[in-house]
Amino acid sequence: MVSSTQIQLINRPAGWPTQDDFRTVTVELPDLAGDQVRVVNEFTSVDPYMRGRMNDVKSYIPPFVLGETMTGGAVGRVVESTADSHPVGSVVVHDLGWRDVAQGDASAFRVVEEIPGVPVSAYLGILGLTGLTAYVGLLHIAHMKPGDSVFISGAAGAVGTAAGQIARLEGASRVLGSAGSAEKVALLTDRYGYDIALDYKAAPIRKQLLEVAGDGIDVYFDNVGGDHLEAALAAMRNGGRAALCGAIAGYNATERVPGPDNMMNIISRGLTLQGFTLGNYTHVFPEFAAKMGPWLASGDVVHDETVVEGIENSVDAFLQLMRGGNVGKMLVKV
Repeated sequence: MVSSTQIQLINRPAGWPTQDDFRTVTVELPDLAGDQVRVVNEFTSVDPYMRGRMNDVKSYIPPFVLGETMTGGAVGRVVESTADSHPVGSVVVHDLGWRDVAQGDASAFRVVEEIPGVPVSAYLGILGLTGLTAYVGLLHIAHMKPGDSVFISGAAGAVGTAAGQIARLEGASRVLGSAGSAEKVALLTDRYGYDIALDYKAAPIRKQLLEVAGDGIDVYFDNVGGDHLEAALAAMRNGGRAALCGAIAGYNATERVPGPDNMMNIISRGLTLQGFTLGNYTHVFPEFAAKMGPWLASGDVVHDETVVEGIENSVDAFLQLMRGGNVGKMLVKV
């Protein structure tokens, strides 16, 4: 028998999750049936959306089931196979994260190419869902066009670092971003090509953005919500468009969070705000990959990862992510 170390949710968190809301178990895996694979994960992903899945509420994706192993993005290598399409040694991307060994029907595992000089972990970040999220939000939701002024909140995270670079490469006139420390602000301008970066902890973000926005912003990519959405509504030009991707500022709130005090601007300035989840835009992936692959190979796009070692430290990695302790993609190295 082969064993798998797995992380399970055992309590619905009230406010900020704690270690007591999870448990680590060892699961014995059965022999493979026909057309199945066994995969040793190399990296697993922790992401902000997972906080919502810990609540038992209706959403675009079902909640985690108490007492069962959680799921999430992962990349690994096939070590045993009964499927001709997935030979031993293949690198695969799949959704059976939060464990060190995964197995199941081959159809649940997508074989990907190993790219010289690019770590396989990139398939969970810049070449995967986070890069695609940035691309879809900017170009298919906010309809960014050359010459637009763009503001991105949560700009030092996995989606934000990708979005800023994509905006620049697609012809934005200015790219502005926010992050939560002086160190991250410096990275945004020095490494990721942002024209202006703001430390939202240094002063109210609404005040800071209005001081640097000039005659306004055309596109807002929202990863944060709350005061950042309010700031964007104050700074947007007539006809501005916002792609609402996340609202991490309120994910752990225990009381109702007040909405922006300037929503009248949506009417008076003819603004468009559209929320999205990536499941409705997977058809865009070929278009995204055709651009991102060459950008990455040429060095036009750079990417960073914050890596926590050991599947047993997955909860630590998730809590670190939720408190802004990452630059770029947060990963667990199995």
